[in-house]
Amino acid sequence: MTQPTDIRRALLPAVRTPAAGAPAAPRMRFYLTTHKRHWLRWTKVPLFLKSEHWDRAVKWDVAQGPYAVDSGGFMELKNKGTWTRPPRQYVQELRRIWEHVGPYDWAAPQDWMCENAIINGGWFGGQYFVGTHLSVEEHQRRTVENFLELRSLAPDLRIAPVLQGDTIPAYERCVELYENAGVDLQAEPVVGLGSVCRLQSTKQGAAIVTAMAAHGFKLHGFGFKILGLERVGQLLASADSAAWSSHARRRPPLPGHTHKNCANCIDYALMWRERVIRSIPTHRQMLLTDRSAA
Repeated sequence: MTQPTDIRRALLPAVRTPAAGAPAAPRMRFYLTTHKRHWLRWTKVPLFLKSEHWDRAVKWDVAQGPYAVDSGGFMELKNKGTWTRPPRQYVQELRRIWEHVGPYDWAAPQDWMCENAIINGGWFGGQYFVGTHLSVEEHQRRTVENFLELRSLAPDLRIAPVLQGDTIPAYERCVELYENAGVDLQAEPVVGLGSVCRLQSTKQGAAIVTAMAAHGFKLHGFGFKILGLERVGQLLASADSAAWSSHARRRPPLPGHTHKNCANCIDYALMWRERVIRSIPTHRQMLLTDRSAA
């Protein structure tokens, strides 16, 4: 295990001071996605981890900064075509994390993505998807029903609703499903926006984000990269990304690092995170860090 060389050096200043007379920039929390749960004790920057990363935990690392929990839905549906963990089991896992690691910002539900690969299955980008072979409408119904069940089982665990769809009318239909179930999405601290990851840098993806932001929802963008943030980052309350790892895997390690590459290196991840922040145009600059982060 490689210990970070110096977190204070690796984490460059992230707070931006608006120019004189410029309107205050909206605050947006950018989560660094990682499978290394021990990073929670190494840094105060917001982290995003899958619940399954604690499945076999013996030693628990208390979080030093904010973090959120992903349910791992994409891989679950990609590889199995359905959810194999009952909602009650998932709630138990979330409660263990909350009690041992510390309160998280929010946790994703066991939602059902509406991407073509997830629904129809087959080979996409060199990966095989088994396919659920269900309709978009059925994925949306199951997403909302799961959220309601999880919220009923554990109203104290900050489980966030997630919108799913494949077109703007479909996302609007998902909004109606929540509204008909009595969920006030405008009052929710976070509303996840699913199935947009691969569309984020396209006009279609930007249109979906814009349409959902127009409702006044505090949106979280799953898996947003630089191009997506440049297009619609100002409309998001938060976002996460694991793109730093694949970026590092294609490059030599940082000077002085002895591993083959920095695909699992916190120094690289933190510097990549700063580059993402700096890549956003000045007129759209946001505060992409936790207010208390060092």
